[in-house]
Amino acid sequence: MRFFSKNNKNTEVMAISIAQDGLYAAVIRREPAARPMLEFLSFYPIAGLAIPVLLERLAKETPARERRRSLCLQQGDYQVLAVDAMNVPSTELKGALQWRVKEMLDFPVSEATLDYLHVPGDVSAGGRNQSLLVIVAKNQLIQQQQDLFQNAKLPLSFIDIPEAAQRNISACVEVAGRGLAMLSFDQSGGLLTVTFGGELYLSRRLDLSLDQLNQQDEESLRAVFERVSLELQRSLDHFDRQHNYITTAKLVISPLGKVGQPLQAFLAANLYMPVELMDLGDVIDLVKVPELKEADQQQKFFGIIGAALRTDAGVA
Repeated sequence: MRFFSKNNKNTEVMAISIAQDGLYAAVIRREPAARPMLEFLSFYPIAGLAIPVLLERLAKETPARERRRSLCLQQGDYQVLAVDAMNVPSTELKGALQWRVKEMLDFPVSEATLDYLHVPGDVSAGGRNQSLLVIVAKNQLIQQQQDLFQNAKLPLSFIDIPEAAQRNISACVEVAGRGLAMLSFDQSGGLLTVTFGGELYLSRRLDLSLDQLNQQDEESLRAVFERVSLELQRSLDHFDRQHNYITTAKLVISPLGKVGQPLQAFLAANLYMPVELMDLGDVIDLVKVPELKEADQQQKFFGIIGAALRTDAGVA
């Protein structure tokens, strides 16, 4: 199975993720000349239940069978490896990438499912500095996930990753002709992405979880903020050196609940670019899910909404 489908038919997708706390699902509806609308959103807590039971409920209680289905993997299920572009025919690229990345893996490449995203490089200079983001997961894990959904009579159309989901949201708030940095946090850690022209150019993981951000002790919280600031400075400086043809307009922080505004204020005082705190309601029509007006609820569903925003036009 490919990570990224190129089928342009019926672009309305139900995005699904299986997290530690439960099963998430979302559907976005797109209409011409209108903001994307959050058509459907659900969460089934684990609460001691097996995943097949939750999938059965999803199949019975939601429009899951009426949509194509995308599974968004969890951090730790896959790796993202940055490599230089390769001058080989597209039909031979995956085989060439297997040779390129085999020394980067801690398991045999023959046991890997592999796909890639193009990083276009400097389009004004004929694509100079093109590269690839190679996504690798173990065959066994992918097969297990496919079997879970097949047994629930909800076969998967494709598999996605959180970096691509965040890219989808970032693309909605980009400034024309400028890059956009976006920072999000969940229980597994932080994720920094930089997009330009709707394409993902950079992704970096931060080893700082949402729980660490929600420190009650002021001194501990400041130490966490300083770590975040240092990681961002290093990553964004590296991006600027590597892609000096892109000017990054600003850093946008995903909804985070009560810690969002203090973090935004700290980073705005310590970074060289404007820093904004995001409200999903400025990007997506949430009229059908009014509970998402609250930032803590937006944080909880940020990733799955990003996954539901995907389209199939030239993703890979």
